[in-house]
Amino acid sequence: MSLLQLSGVSKYFGGVKAVDVVDLVVNQGEIVSVIGPNGAGKTTLFNVVTGFNDPTSGKVTFDGFDITGLQPNQVTRAGIARTFQAVRLFKNMSVIENVMVGQHSRTRAGVFGAIVRPPGTRSEEKKITKRAREMLAFFGDQFPPRFHDELAAGLSYADRRRLEIARAMATEPKLLLLDEPAAGMNPRETEGLTALIARLRDELGLTVVVVEHDMRVVKGVSDRVAALDYGKKIAEGNYEEVSGNEQVIEAYLGKKHEDTRGREQAVAGQTETEGR
Repeated sequence: MSLLQLSGVSKYFGGVKAVDVVDLVVNQGEIVSVIGPNGAGKTTLFNVVTGFNDPTSGKVTFDGFDITGLQPNQVTRAGIARTFQAVRLFKNMSVIENVMVGQHSRTRAGVFGAIVRPPGTRSEEKKITKRAREMLAFFGDQFPPRFHDELAAGLSYADRRRLEIARAMATEPKLLLLDEPAAGMNPRETEGLTALIARLRDELGLTVVVVEHDMRVVKGVSDRVAALDYGKKIAEGNYEEVSGNEQVIEAYLGKKHEDTRGREQAVAGQTETEGR
């Protein structure tokens, strides 16, 4: 059953075709990776799905409903959460407060409730806090309870990445979009992230779409891979099919690669270098 469907989606910025008539279906329970060289349109595609950019043309359907052109908060309420290339945390708020913020779209207390704090608001805040602690507990030793009240600014880069994922999880999504989650991580951290993405699907039942340069992550988690170049989808299939596709290899290397024995290694080596 398809959860997300993009039909002929395009996004143009003047004469630049950042996304150019892309069709993509993501089925419930899948992990799908979107790859491509820098400037291929991957993040713009995420921006269109999540309401940060209105599409120039095409349609975005989620869970059977047309969400084309909705605002980001409306997309979040519909059940789509995302992370960003550049980590966007509230650095002067605590770890647990950052996760609690992720539940804002699910709360009812307004300005009056925040000021007066009637019993209903206090009860809701307790539930939000409990939910946030549950999300942090999913990460095990990375966020032990003694760190929950620490400022996000004091976290390592890898933990900031994890915290952003925890905040996205707190929105209660059906679909999670991860934009280069392994960027800046060392090999050990990348291995842990790969296992985390698999757990998001296997233990929480989330559908996940990943934009990623690190092909170790892509190979480790993907049910399917879609490749973009200059805004167009140039290949789709399992990892082996896409990593060995001539158009994908040429997109990464800039010229036709004649060594058929090293095609997958060429793509993997190039993308891992970009991800560092």
